[in-house]
Amino acid sequence: MLCGMIRKKDLYKEMEGLTVEVETRVRFNETDALGIVWHGNYLTYFEDAREAFGRKYGISYLDMLNEGYVTPIVSSSCSHKHTLKYGDVIKICATYIVTKAAKIIFKYRIVNQENQLVCTGETVQVFLDKHNNLSLAIPPFYDEWKENLGAL
Repeated sequence: MLCGMIRKKDLYKEMEGLTVEVETRVRFNETDALGIVWHGNYLTYFEDAREAFGRKYGISYLDMLNEGYVTPIVSSSCSHKHTLKYGDVIKICATYIVTKAAKIIFKYRIVNQENQLVCTGETVQVFLDKHNNLSLAIPPFYDEWKENLGAL
C-alpha cells in the first residue's frame, strides 16, 4: 500500500490509518519546456492531498477558518526521484504526523503508474489567529480533533 511505506522518525509518531490517497493525471500546463513536470507543481500535488485529508477527517481549511485560525505553511521539502510527464497518472499519499507542538505536519509520497517512487516530501503548518498572531498553544478545537482520533 502506498501510504504504508513512509518510514518513521524518532521525533514524530506516525498515525496508522490517518492517511489519504489521491489519484490524478498530470495536466499539460504542469509541464515545462522540457516536457516534464515543473518542480514547483509537486507542492500543488501535496496541497491536493492535504485538502482531501481535511475533507476525509473533518479538519479542512474552512473548518479551521470557522474556528478563527489559518494554517500557513512555514516549511516544505521535496525530494525528487523520477520525472513525471504530461498524461502520467500519479497517486499522492499524505500521512498525518502527530506532534505535541502547535503544528500540523504531513509526509508525502508520490508514485507513478508503474508504482515507482517519484517524490517524497514534508510540510509543516502553524496556527495564526484572526489577528495573524502565532499561536504557541494548541487551539482547543485542534486538541479536541486529535483526541477524537486518538492522536494525543
